[in-house]
Amino acid sequence: MSNLAPFHIAFAVDDLDAARHFYGTVLGCPEGRSDADWIDFDLYGHQIVAHRVAGERAAAGHNPVDGHDVPVPHFGVVLPPEQWQALAERLQRHGVVFVIEPHTRFAGQPGEQSTMFFLDPAGNALEFKAFADLGQLFAR
Repeated sequence: MSNLAPFHIAFAVDDLDAARHFYGTVLGCPEGRSDADWIDFDLYGHQIVAHRVAGERAAAGHNPVDGHDVPVPHFGVVLPPEQWQALAERLQRHGVVFVIEPHTRFAGQPGEQSTMFFLDPAGNALEFKAFADLGQLFAR
């Protein structure tokens, strides 16, 4: 767990078994508490909660960022570069289809970062980033 305060995020899924497989097996998030309609996961020391929600969901949008259409909304974690690379390789081994392939964004500029986007089985967009210099996290 990082020295920063952990965050909590709750999100909707339509299939808890698919969420359990994706977050637990594919991403490697340890499972915490659960009930018939929700599951807690440990996402690198942060609590994320998959809630089963039936019915139609609002369509996601996109915003252009550094030449890519970034899905909105999305959530994720900033990882150390070695963990980010290991996760990218793990996702590729599991056959995850990327919305935006792992790459370097803002190369040579303030805030240069490695990033990747992909969807969970319910269509929730996730972004994982890494900074060679974490001091660039909020660089302008």
